[in-house]
Amino acid sequence: MAPAARLCANCYWSVKQPTIQSSVARRLRFSVQTRQASFVPPAPSSLGPPSKARQYNRLRKWSRRLAYLTFTAATVYAVDKHYNHFAIIRSFRTFRVGFVTALDYKINFRENPFFADSIAEVHRRSAERVFDLLRANGGLYLKIGQAIAMQSAILPPEFQKMFSKMFDDAPQNDWTDIEQVIREDFGKSPEEVFDVSYDGGSGQGILEKNARASASVAQVHWARLKDGREVAIKVQKKEIAAQVGWDLWSFKVVTKVYTWWFDLPFYTLVPYITERLLLETDFQNEADNSERMAALIKKEPRLRDRVYIPTVYRDLSSKRVMTAEWIEGVRLWDKGGITNPWEGGWRKGSPGCHGTPLDSPNGEALVEQQSEAGQFKPDRTHWKGPNRDGGLGLSLYDVMTTMVDLFSAQMFLWGWVHCDPHPGNIFIRRLPSGQSELVLIDHGLYIQMKPEFRHQYSLFWKSLMTFDNATLKEVVGQWGINNADIFASATLMRPYEGGDGSTSSRIKGLSEHEKKKRQYEMQQAMRKGVKEILGDEERWPRELIFIGRNMRIVQGNNQYLGSPVNRIKITGNWASRALSEDLTLPWRDRWRNYGRHVLFKAVLFASDVWFWTGKLRQWFGRKAGMEDDMEDHMRKMAKDMGVELNHKVFEG
Repeated sequence: MAPAARLCANCYWSVKQPTIQSSVARRLRFSVQTRQASFVPPAPSSLGPPSKARQYNRLRKWSRRLAYLTFTAATVYAVDKHYNHFAIIRSFRTFRVGFVTALDYKINFRENPFFADSIAEVHRRSAERVFDLLRANGGLYLKIGQAIAMQSAILPPEFQKMFSKMFDDAPQNDWTDIEQVIREDFGKSPEEVFDVSYDGGSGQGILEKNARASASVAQVHWARLKDGREVAIKVQKKEIAAQVGWDLWSFKVVTKVYTWWFDLPFYTLVPYITERLLLETDFQNEADNSERMAALIKKEPRLRDRVYIPTVYRDLSSKRVMTAEWIEGVRLWDKGGITNPWEGGWRKGSPGCHGTPLDSPNGEALVEQQSEAGQFKPDRTHWKGPNRDGGLGLSLYDVMTTMVDLFSAQMFLWGWVHCDPHPGNIFIRRLPSGQSELVLIDHGLYIQMKPEFRHQYSLFWKSLMTFDNATLKEVVGQWGINNADIFASATLMRPYEGGDGSTSSRIKGLSEHEKKKRQYEMQQAMRKGVKEILGDEERWPRELIFIGRNMRIVQGNNQYLGSPVNRIKITGNWASRALSEDLTLPWRDRWRNYGRHVLFKAVLFASDVWFWTGKLRQWFGRKAGMEDDMEDHMRKMAKDMGVELNHKVFEG
């Protein structure tokens, strides 16, 4: 058999190529046929009914809502900014802070707080929130903050430390805002209203654009009128009129919620408080108060040569602008300025004393010297001497005696009480006789005591001094107060030890197991004590709120000056004397009260013993005076009640 022929590669490929090509062609035809069969569209009858396309309605709905909300918020913000001076935003801020603070106390005010190491930490962060709120909102909120600060002795120490800063000067508004208020109230420019210029032009007065003092509600500018009178122009800040309604409404809402949430009867006091605060923004009301007080002092021989009320110029005043006599004097907090030796000359008084005209310097020279600084008020401190270290050369005893006499007469004799006698509202001047003169300014906040209540309050104070517990209990019972001991101690600002001692015995009987538990129990006892003081909310005299404020400030003034007078004795003496001088009582009752007043003078000897004992300790460097001694006693009693007292409210 012949062997197979061998083919070369080229010959082999030429033989096999047709076979391979036919095989590939068959495979391609099969693939195309398969694909065509798989992509044949289905018959319409086999598809079923058509479905709607997805519309995304929910997304569009919420997008529209977000757009509406953004537009509304932007509109409210713009309107609130330009027409309400952020009153709505301030209210929202108040509600937010109020809710957070209330929730914090509701959750953490217990022996072992859930989200704090101690109750003190809860107090601290709450005080910071409230303080930041008051400073951020400004305006009337600062006034409320100052009212809280004056009562901070009954608040936790964390609040006391924070609120001591509330007496710092408030920022002043730009002159354009002040000018707008004057134009709105008078319909004319300040230059036309006061006949002044800002550069001391010839034949015109001078007005300073920069404020000499700025407070929460208003600021004061110095001016010299064309006739030579120097005046203080008190102008309400532009935003106050728009904010006051919203601010007081927010205050009512927050107090209402706190009353319900914490079961403390505070809301019934709110209408009276808001009414007083609203009146304080009416400068026509302030002018009325000032003139009324000046008339009362003029009729009282025991005060008319020692107290002075500045004259108000009605023709240059309105509801938001008050023009009054400019006062030169030493502030009450300047102890050196009051007591340092007098270098102003023999038988001469300090500038403007008892209404004498201020000297009129050469106007042109004055402008040349001070126009660059924008301040034109003359410097009248020549009485301090060449070294500028002189003073009025007055006795602190005389100064404080006049102050306590004045406010005691307001409470017990007239029933017309100035409720804001803090050191910034009191000037001291020297009379040519060498005696002191007290000048009282800022008459926006007064309360009127009804004759019946004034008589009861006088009797209450006299009973305090004589330990007449039966009369004391009867009087406070008429006011709806359930615990005479606590209220008597709060009034005296020292422990009242003439009662039955039920309050202190109940407090001292509380548990001493551990510090946290004791602190919680004591503060719960304090809360109960507040409810007992308020007692019957309908009968509780609302005037006591501001009378207590007045007495607390006067006590702080006396303490700041080193307790130079026996404040308790002077106050009690006026209370007893007023009962014998009360013209609303029958003459037989007045004579009976006069006889009792003579006996009462003998009883006051015991108070003098305490006072001079404190003075001896003060002279020997052991204590600072009677007020500090009283404070120590009060602090010890208050500590048993879970309250840390700190009366140094003016250190800020």
